[in-house]
Amino acid sequence: MTSEITLFVNPTAGSGRGARAAQPAASALRDAGFSVRTVLGEDADDALRRAREAVAGGTGALIAVGGDGMMSLALQAVAGTSTPLGAVAVGTGNDFARALGLPVRDPSAAGRLAAEALKAGALRPIDLGRAGERWFGSVLASGFDSRVNDRGNRMRWIGGRFKYDLAILAELAAFRPIPYRVRLDGGPVREIEAALIAVGNGTTYGGGMRICADAVMDDGLFDVTVVGDCSRTTLLKVFPKVYRGTHLAHPAVTVHRVSSIELAAAGVTAYADGEPLGALPLTATCVPGAVRVLAP
Repeated sequence: MTSEITLFVNPTAGSGRGARAAQPAASALRDAGFSVRTVLGEDADDALRRAREAVAGGTGALIAVGGDGMMSLALQAVAGTSTPLGAVAVGTGNDFARALGLPVRDPSAAGRLAAEALKAGALRPIDLGRAGERWFGSVLASGFDSRVNDRGNRMRWIGGRFKYDLAILAELAAFRPIPYRVRLDGGPVREIEAALIAVGNGTTYGGGMRICADAVMDDGLFDVTVVGDCSRTTLLKVFPKVYRGTHLAHPAVTVHRVSSIELAAAGVTAYADGEPLGALPLTATCVPGAVRVLAP
């Protein structure tokens, strides 16, 4: 393994925390004897191109500095390769890092952990989801939750998490169960009405909402959480429980463990790792051991 490590940095993550976090993470890696190269991009496409060039060039590891959006980009560069992936989680949600038990908003600790894992050869293989050409590490969202994302992204007149609270209220006012067509593991097509269907490789989305609370990242299976046909009142009761994962016990909620899922619904955009994936229909497949991460 080469001693040159690539820091893949989003300078705008967490209101500038990405740029500030790169230096202590790089210092921790250099103190451990590694050479560190920093990669920035002019935009997402340029950043991904540069990350892929670093991987193709034989970098010893690609370490993403930022939030879940940066981790998503990094996954597109390393999935299916032998290049290890690390995380210096300094974004807003950091769901991928949390699921792996990595330090959050502590770049020095994250850098030290990555260095220790590299020196010890402690590379943990985990599964990834794949939908079309896109890889995802945490959760693919569709339904009420993805519509909240849609609405929040359109609310450019307000910033921060408050806009998503407003988006939730607006979507609750307009809430109707969504007619889905679902196929699990190539079985029969099921027609169901549901508030949302979340496909979890990891446990959380939205900065700690445990929508797929029992998902395991190296079992070769998704946990598919279905919040079924319910009233607005029931959804209001169920949704706050997501933060503790206790929603899974509600009778309106079912969980399926599958290796693949086909989802179709009119007017629904899917999001994966918090990033827009595209309109349904889509097929998502769990790919065992698709990436090796620098994690406990």
